Amino acid sequence: MEHTLWIVGAALLIAPLAAAGEETPEPKDTLPPPPAGKAWKLVWHDEFDGEKLDLSKWDIPEGKRRDALWDKRAVALDGKGNLVIKTLKEGDKYYDACVRTKGKFEHAFGYYVARCKFQKQPGHWTAFWMYNDCVGKIGNEGRDGTEIDIMEKPWLDDRVQHTFHWDGYGKEHKSEGKVAKVPGVMEGWHTFAIDWRSEEYVFYVDGKETWRTKAGGVCQVPLYIKLSDELEAKGWAGKIAEATLPDEFLVDYVRVYDLVEGK
Repeated sequence: MEHTLWIVGAALLIAPLAAAGEETPEPKDTLPPPPAGKAWKLVWHDEFDGEKLDLSKWDIPEGKRRDALWDKRAVALDGKGNLVIKTLKEGDKYYDACVRTKGKFEHAFGYYVARCKFQKQPGHWTAFWMYNDCVGKIGNEGRDGTEIDIMEKPWLDDRVQHTFHWDGYGKEHKSEGKVAKVPGVMEGWHTFAIDWRSEEYVFYVDGKETWRTKAGGVCQVPLYIKLSDELEAKGWAGKIAEATLPDEFLVDYVRVYDLVEGK
């Protein structure tokens, strides 16, 4: 699908071009006002068009993850412009999945946004997050590597979790989080974003600010993007035995914008 680009005032927006005879859809992304003399530029995106995941942008890690197996069979495009991450049960085994930009797109700072539609069943949770192996470094707080969970959704209600983890996952581990309440977030499509600047993070849901923080001292090194589903037999997302499967997590797009010189 072709896309067109708008610069409207201080905001940069992108949406699919309409076919002949159709009305042009409303732009989807309204970005925060840039500083004076700066403008937003789209530097990376995937609209999940076509029939197969673009493996020049993503890879699909496989293997045991908590109480399930991450497996390629749980990843698909639906042909309607959406990534589908499924939660499945075959026999006594559970399967879900993760896609990530490791080694393909690793980036520091910018505005990262994904448009998502959530799972409906308990026992598993979905996330839009950023990571790199540098998260395991200890001694410079999160500046030398932070796991940034832009969105985690373990609850089937109005709550959305934002979280940071730094200084590894052992005895030195530190974290900070925020639970935002977003009425109606379980219904339909919603956008989840972070404006990551060198001195501060600002989180957004549907274009509205939900958290502003400097947790961990603010990461200064590149991270890669992850979209995932994780499952526990009994955990913070509830009991997977109570779920009716298969279940699905849908992602319409992921986009990354940088601040550049210009109007």
